[in-house]
Amino acid sequence: MRTRCVRSWLGAAALLAVPAAGAAAATRAAHDPQQCARPALWVVSDHDTIIYLFGTIHTHDGKAHWFDHAVRRAFDASDSLVLETIVPDALPKPETPVPGSGLAKARDTVRAASGLGMRVDLGADLVLHRAAASAGKPVIGLESFAQQLDMYRSLPSPARPAAPAAAPAAVSALDAQLAPFLKAMVDSWNRGDPAPIEAVVGAVRHQSPHAYRLLFTDRNAAWAKWIGTRLEQPGTVFVAVGTGHLVGEDSVQAKLARAGIPSARVN
Repeated sequence: MRTRCVRSWLGAAALLAVPAAGAAAATRAAHDPQQCARPALWVVSDHDTIIYLFGTIHTHDGKAHWFDHAVRRAFDASDSLVLETIVPDALPKPETPVPGSGLAKARDTVRAASGLGMRVDLGADLVLHRAAASAGKPVIGLESFAQQLDMYRSLPSPARPAAPAAAPAAVSALDAQLAPFLKAMVDSWNRGDPAPIEAVVGAVRHQSPHAYRLLFTDRNAAWAKWIGTRLEQPGTVFVAVGTGHLVGEDSVQAKLARAGIPSARVN
């Protein structure tokens, strides 16, 4: 159950419920001054280019300060923001996902997260997007929104006939199973501890090599290639992608290293 539901969450699960990026910022949650977060930040650079690599979490409860210190300094120093995708102002009509599909898992995860007070508009991706818009920074998408939806549609589903819509009791049971796990993932992200998230990515690889390739291997290779090409231009760029893409042997940093491009963690 854990690996089946979380593989979507680590990629772009929250996109299925994300509001239009150009919409007014939602009311921010109250912050506990005692809760400070230090999510992982990496840097790739040469003589005239700096590219920061930041692993995001797509839903968050807004209770911990994370957009400060090293992350804020790197963002403020950057000329542009690069995200996995840019959500269109006019979202396509929601579709009913096939039970067990990647889209269904993403929907289930977002619903469970909302029950914990975790919202997409408080996720790092949209917080950064709003900050970039406020500062007048250009925002670039590594993938189109349509590409991401197509990827989730193509994820393998369990080999069983389509089931009817889950009864309310079944939905509540699923949410109860997901809730503590999602909280643990947010807590590990807040701490900048990659081990729990790396374990989840590894479980996806073990359970479904095909899904792992679609979600991580192919995309990480494409993004590393983009970063290598971007190093040929001067400037400073802040690249923010799901934190699952920055852990493990097929991470973006590992792909860069194989191309002879070193990276280093800076916080």
